Amino acid sequence: MSPCRQPNHTKEAPPPRPFYNQAVIANGFVFCSAQLPKDSTGRIVEGTVQDRAHQCIRNLKPVLGSIGSNLEKMVEVNVVLLDMEDFEKMNEVYLEWFGDIKPVKI
Repeated sequence: MSPCRQPNHTKEAPPPRPFYNQAVIANGFVFCSAQLPKDSTGRIVEGTVQDRAHQCIRNLKPVLGSIGSNLEKMVEVNVVLLDMEDFEKMNEVYLEWFGDIKPVKI
């Protein structure tokens, strides 16, 4: 394994599929895999788009925390929605979790 790339895993978040890591640290940057709205049992949470968006971020926090980082240090976020009608609802959640300097959203 190259010293400039290190995989990271935590049991505090749902496990990733076997073909990727929860996060990879490379040259001082942290790249996190997508987080699905799964609870601790591995099931997709019931409820609204907001409930699912909250769960995705709750899953991301321990991944970042396990490497000494947090949401406030994030630079970029990729959001995938099945229905663009849910965009504003997802944004409500996004605004609740991120600090004064929001990451860019792609």
